[in-house]
Amino acid sequence: MEEETVTLFRPTGPEELKLVEESGFRRWPPRLVGQPIFYPVTNREYAAEIARKWNVRDSGSGYVTRFRVRKAFMSRYKVQRVGASHHEEWWVPAEELEELNDNIVGTIEVIEAFEPTGYDRPG
Repeated sequence: MEEETVTLFRPTGPEELKLVEESGFRRWPPRLVGQPIFYPVTNREYAAEIARKWNVRDSGSGYVTRFRVRKAFMSRYKVQRVGASHHEEWWVPAEELEELNDNIVGTIEVIEAFEPTGYDRPG
């Protein structure tokens, strides 16, 4: 019998994505100083909005990732609405991120990528 999971999405920039890749796409890196929570979001639309508007501006590219976490683990967190009806996030305290990583089922997938508008690729 397959265990129940919850699908989470996370907007990320290239530096964080490189660390995820180094883990074999199985773990999120520890939070940086001043980042008390890890906030995966509930839907692709919201993740894409953040990746496109914030990650591209701040770091040159943005990515939407998707991953599954055991439902029993995620049930301890309430979904937080932080704006429009689709702006929903889980707030996982930074000190619980390793436990979240231990509850990821499968791998973290990159499902969408964004670059600055008007970007001219070499070659």
